[in-house]
Amino acid sequence: MDKQAAAKIIRDTFEKPFDKGRFITFSKNLVNYLDDSKNFAYRGNIIPDAYKQSIYTLERIGKYQDANNNKIDILIAQLKKEPSLERARTMQRNFIAWYLNGSRGGDLVVVTAGVPLRVPGSTNMLKVQKID
Repeated sequence: MDKQAAAKIIRDTFEKPFDKGRFITFSKNLVNYLDDSKNFAYRGNIIPDAYKQSIYTLERIGKYQDANNNKIDILIAQLKKEPSLERARTMQRNFIAWYLNGSRGGDLVVVTAGVPLRVPGSTNMLKVQKID
C-alpha cells in the first residue's frame, strides 16, 4: 500500500464518525494477516454487571499473532452513550482487563470504542497489555 492510501485509511478511520467497516479495513491493513474465523460478540447477560450501564456490545473482529507469538485480539466496544466515551477511560481499561483475564482473549488487545450516536471523532484506540 502506498503512503497516500495508508494516510487516507487512517484519516477516514479516526477523523470521521465511527464506522465498523472502516475500522475493519484499518485493522486488516495494520497487520499481516487478521484471522476472522473465530469472531464473536458479547451483549446482554454476557457483559458483566459492573459494565452493563456503559457497554452495549463487545465484538472481536479478528485475531493476530505477531512474530513473538503474542496473540492480539482486535475488538470493537460499542458504548451505550456519548458520556461513556468522554468520562470512562478507567472503566474501559477495567473492562478490557476483565476480557484479558478470562479464557477469551490473547496476550494483548487493540480496541476501539464507538458510540451509536455517530459523533464526529468518536473512534478512539485503546491498547491494553496483560501483565503477568
